[in-house]
Amino acid sequence: MSEISHRKARSIIAKTLAKGREMNLKPLSVVVLDAGGHVKAFEREDGAAPGRFDIARGKAFGAVMLGMGGQAQMARAEQQAYFMAAVNGVYDGKVVPVPGGILVLDKKDAVIGAVGVTGDSSDNDQLAGMAGIEAAGLTGQP
Repeated sequence: MSEISHRKARSIIAKTLAKGREMNLKPLSVVVLDAGGHVKAFEREDGAAPGRFDIARGKAFGAVMLGMGGQAQMARAEQQAYFMAAVNGVYDGKVVPVPGGILVLDKKDAVIGAVGVTGDSSDNDQLAGMAGIEAAGLTGQP
């Protein structure tokens, strides 16, 4: 099984933050988790609220634990709120089912981790995160 390296995680973060600056977004916070939901790397830009770590982690955690990106989680929550409520019960409220939580896939389409981005609108968070993942030579599934 492939694994997301610390070097690759740092690259994703750097490229995500660069995309956020290019898009003139509010200060971002970005976390990269491995396939087991453990933090590989995190960075919070100057000016980002201190609570953003938990939001970024919740976006990424939901993606990796459920095997679906935040965009798909949000659609599921809108269709079956009881399901996402149950999931959040199972995971002690750690899932944030909105865009900005992105599965990271290797060249064989195996899940190797997830990225969580927060700080601007969820849609903009997702755009910046996808750009960071793609610039690092990986595939993202929002």
